[in-house]
Parts: sequence; structure tokens; C-alpha cells
Amino acid sequence: MYNIVPQYPIKETTNIAIRPVIKLFIMKRRCFELATISKRGESFRFKVSCGYDINKKQIIKTKTWTPPVGMTPKQALKEAELQAILFENTVKHGFCGDENIRLSEFSEKWLKDYGAEHLRINTYDNYSMMIITINSVLGNKKMCDIQPYHLVEFYKHLEEEGMRQDIKYVICTEINIIIKEQGFSTKSEFTEKADIALVTLRAACKGMNITKKSAERISKVLGYPLNKMFKQADCKTKISGSTALYYHHILSSMFATAVQWQVIKSNPCNRVKPPRSKKIEAKYYNEYQVEKLFECLETEPLQYRAMITLLLYSGMRRGELCGLCWDDINFTTGLIDINKSSLYTPQMGIFEDATKTFSSNRVIKLPPDIITLLNQHKIAQITQRLELGDNWHDSNKIFTSLNGQPLHPDTLSSWFGRFVKKNNLPKISLHSLRHTNATLMIANGIDIKTVSKRLGHSNVTTTGNIYTHAIQASDERASEMLENIFKRKA
Repeated sequence: MYNIVPQYPIKETTNIAIRPVIKLFIMKRRCFELATISKRGESFRFKVSCGYDINKKQIIKTKTWTPPVGMTPKQALKEAELQAILFENTVKHGFCGDENIRLSEFSEKWLKDYGAEHLRINTYDNYSMMIITINSVLGNKKMCDIQPYHLVEFYKHLEEEGMRQDIKYVICTEINIIIKEQGFSTKSEFTEKADIALVTLRAACKGMNITKKSAERISKVLGYPLNKMFKQADCKTKISGSTALYYHHILSSMFATAVQWQVIKSNPCNRVKPPRSKKIEAKYYNEYQVEKLFECLETEPLQYRAMITLLLYSGMRRGELCGLCWDDINFTTGLIDINKSSLYTPQMGIFEDATKTFSSNRVIKLPPDIITLLNQHKIAQITQRLELGDNWHDSNKIFTSLNGQPLHPDTLSSWFGRFVKKNNLPKISLHSLRHTNATLMIANGIDIKTVSKRLGHSNVTTTGNIYTHAIQASDERASEMLENIFKRKA
């Protein structure tokens, strides 16, 4: 319990040195925390000592409390004494929140202290961009003041046009002519100097949208101001429900960390309904479409044929495919070790990272036909390496650019889009080959646990949620099979 010493008269004053205080003592120990109350205009300021840090600097926690309208000075003083006791008790039991920190300040600290250590590099970049939008609406609010209704208003705000922060740029001049005039013999030579992907330059030349960072790098190498070569693309696209849900997850993660760091007492995201995201069924090819795809691949370059075939047979992600090294394949046993991923960000270029999750590290079996195809590709790569000699960059990657450097992940995606269009195949993304792999396995009776393990999912539930359509179709066939069995017996 607390023993309150006789009160000092509290007077209005601006002289901090003579400002009277009320001292609250804890009787149970001699080395007690010290709480003081100072009158500041209409408000009261509480200060509590929390001991000393490793540099012998005193740790002080403060709180400002303003009496409700209508309280008499005597009532306010009495209530201030009670609030001071509550505040000291809060500090004593571990909660020392900084009530003055704003969301914009905390988000910066969160990205630096939490995000840099716990988030993947590309996820960190996405969060950094999306936090700009969050701070444009909620950044000036104190962490402790943000309530569920503030979040609801923010989610509604996201539905407005022009809320996207990933501003794109489109070329407004003849870039091909300028590149030649500058003395670049090939586009590959230019992209290497500009530190951008070849697929990005091709997109720019076709008048497609590219990022601001890529536009700046192109302009810099060519010696033109950004606004002379590019203009901002018209951005009236609304943020989708899935993106709004992504914002909710970011906010929830930040507030959960704030609770752990004792900045706030509770997570307001836990008391609000998340934005609704329309569930989009995964696109995939059926058996007949896959058969046609393989027919079309026969006339394509060996490397692309090997990549698409391997994606269909393995179900691995694009980054996992681009990250494969020759050491990851055992040509004798037919096993392939998926243990890393090749990614790209404008800031870092192409880099190697861990797989998406711990369970994504896996070893799967490949059929003999794929091993034979990869062997053919290896021989072709060795031949190419010998032809280039010193110009070959030995990255030990299975799939590379023309000079042996790691392949930009977008290069394969762009090629596949053109391949699908050229051969009049149903339009799907490269990632849909992963869905095709899983769907066909389930449809042909492979148990969901094996499918989940081959895909590298963290649990079977994830697989079940994504491939509900395939599981339902398999269940219908099982029902029909049982009906036929029981009819025969009857």
C-alpha cells in the first residue's frame, strides 16, 4: 500500500525550480520508486523514476493528465493524487508506454528495429511503401489514441481512387533512338550500366508502366531530367480488397509489436473487423491444356523448355526455380534440393535469399524425363560457357542470362506471357503452373499431405484452403466410386 505524505499546496507557477510536488512513497522497501505531481496550467504532470540504465542515467517515465470539465480545483487535486498512484502502479508492474509517440514515429522505429530483422527483403520494401499510405492518414495520431473506429475510417479511405502509392512512370520520348545515339550497341549493354532488368527496358520502350526508381536510372544514364523522359502514369486504380486486408495485417503487426514493447496496452486491430477480400479461385490448366502446352514447348529454346517443364513437374515457386544451382540436383537419384530463392528489388538488384518459409526447404523427387532434359540443358550451358570464355560469369546457377549471370525472375514471367499469347493458350500467370501441378496431383488421387509437402506449405490447412476446388472434385469422384461399389454388391 501507499503512504501519502502531507500535501503541499499546489499553486499556479511557471517557475519549475519552485514548483511544488506531492511525493508518494512505497513503504515495503527503502529503495522505492518516486512519483511526483507538477501542476502545469490546467493539467497535472506525473513523473516516476524507474531506476538507472547501464550508463547510470536515470530512467524517468512521465504522463500528463487533464481534469474533466466541471471539476473543482479541490476535486481535481484529489483525483490527480489517485491518477498518480495508478500511474506509478502501472510503471511498477511493467507497463511504461510512451503516450506521446505518434504512429509515424513508431512505424519508422518498427521498420528499423523489427522489420529489418524479421521481414524478408522484398516484404520489407513492400511494407515501407505501404506505410507511406498509412502515415498519410493515421501518422499524426498518437499510438495510444488510435481506436477501432479510426481503423474503420482508414479502410474506407483506401477505397477512394488515387490511394495507390506505387506511382508508375511511362516513357514520353523515343528511348530506342536516344540509346543508340548515346553509343550503346545493345540493350543489354545499356541495362547493365543502368542497373535495371532487360525486361524493364523492354516494357519502357513499349510504353508500359515502370517504377520511379527504374525511370530515374534510365534518365540518369542517358543524361536527361526525369520529367523530360517520363511522365507519371494515370493512377485512378482503387486498392483491391486483398490489398486493404494486407494493410490491416501490417497495422496489426505493428500494434502487436507496440504491445510487446509496452508502448500501448492493447492492439486496436483485434477489435475491428478486417477488410473483406474477395476470394479468387486459383487458375490452372487441365490435363488437355497441359498436353497442348508441352506440344508448343517443343519448338522453344532449350532453357525455357526446361524451366517451364520443371515448374509443372515440381510445383516450385518462380524464385526457387531461379535460385537453383547445379549442386542442388542429384542426377543419379533424381532428387532436387530446394533450399534458397532468387529475388529482385530495385534497391538490391538480383540477390539470393532464403526460401519463403522454413517448411519451403524441401527435397523432392523428379521423374527420369526431367533429369534427362536438365542434363541436355547442362551440356548446352557448358558449350555456351566455352564459346564466351572470359566473358562468361560463373554463377553456378542452372538457369542464367546469356552471359551466365543469375536470371532476372521477371524475364521468365515476361517470356511465359508472350508464349501463352503466341500459342493461343488460355491466359494464366507463371505462378498458375504451381497451381496446375497441385490441382492435377489432387485430382489423380495424391493425398493432401504429400501435395502440401511437395509444395513446401507450412501446414496442410494452407494447401486445403487454396485447392478447395480440386479437393471437392476428388471427393465427388470418391462418392461416385463408392456408389458404384455398393450398387454392384446390392
